[in-house]
Amino acid sequence: MTAAIETVALEKHYGRHFAVRGIDLRVEQGSIFGLIGPNGAGKTTVLRMLLDIIRPTGGELRVLGRAPREAGAALRRRIGYLPGELKLDDRVNGRALLERLTALSGPVAPGSIDLLAERLDIDLSRPVHTLSKGNRQKLGLVQALMHRPELLVLDEPTSGLDPLVQREFITLVREARNAGQTVLLSSHVLSEIQHTADEVAVLATGTIVTRGDVASLRLTSVSRVRAVLSAGSAAEVRIALGRVPRLDELDVSAAPGNLVRLTCTLRGTVDPLVQALARFTVRDLTIEEPDLEESVLELYGRTTALT
Repeated sequence: MTAAIETVALEKHYGRHFAVRGIDLRVEQGSIFGLIGPNGAGKTTVLRMLLDIIRPTGGELRVLGRAPREAGAALRRRIGYLPGELKLDDRVNGRALLERLTALSGPVAPGSIDLLAERLDIDLSRPVHTLSKGNRQKLGLVQALMHRPELLVLDEPTSGLDPLVQREFITLVREARNAGQTVLLSSHVLSEIQHTADEVAVLATGTIVTRGDVASLRLTSVSRVRAVLSAGSAAEVRIALGRVPRLDELDVSAAPGNLVRLTCTLRGTVDPLVQALARFTVRDLTIEEPDLEESVLELYGRTTALT
């Protein structure tokens, strides 16, 4: 596939401080790519370099096949951008603001603005200065989406939105991908990344510490295990599970009806645990898949321990 975004050894530093150091990134066309990281990880700096808002200190960068520094306004019209710190003209109403912005974006199909406003539940007749943070964010989403750009670059897009609008946003992002658009989504709200992204990169202190699809990132974290067994004592179960690697927080206790209940956490594959339990009669077994937040928190914990 052709890359919508490609960076090689991308760097940005301010004096001796490195905001981004040596990032290699490839985002395929027609995909949703998530950037995860806490404040200060370098997410916004990367996005601003893609838009040529700031210039890289080193490395190579291409967006939609062009170098942003050379492509200028023609490239920016092919991109829909929602900045993390959204600033809007307060002197007009929402409709007037969006109509003014159509002169800067690519062509906007008739009815697109009204349809997006309806789906995001925003009244465009209200003056911008009267809007809440959430409604200002909705305006920002409309302006990013209204011209159906080839590439959407969204920085913390659901900030201030209520849960119902967040759900509609996820639907809009999926529709954009299905229409062949590419979406680069930067967020610390892991649930929206988990439910939308095809691929994820995790940033820490200006570097990518890991990347992959959401399913593979989940494998780096813990699974929560609960089981009810018979044909064994609590002591026998404890001894059998003591041989299972990367098993922690084991709690084994006798239960009425000659049963044994256990809970534990497991880091890694479940096969050794299943083999250890196979010598008993398993009445009930629940293995809860870790969510992306658990995976990322554990990954940051391991990264911190190594630094």
